[in-house]
Amino acid sequence: MPTFACPTCQRPVEWSAESKWRPFCSERCRLIDLGAWMTERHAIPGEEVAEGQGERSGPDDVEHDDPRRH
Repeated sequence: MPTFACPTCQRPVEWSAESKWRPFCSERCRLIDLGAWMTERHAIPGEEVAEGQGERSGPDDVEHDDPRRH
């Protein structure tokens, strides 16, 4: 069975159905990683979005030129 390094502590993890926390070696390492994402220590690179920009409007927020909608 192939093994991989735990993303948190680098311990070897067997990649199998028996590895309950894969790709992590334990629940503790999984929770440490989750905490890093939630506190933004981990982030996917991208451009900053100014407040109010980048928000998508829903179908009810769009004005339509269709006369059947009036």
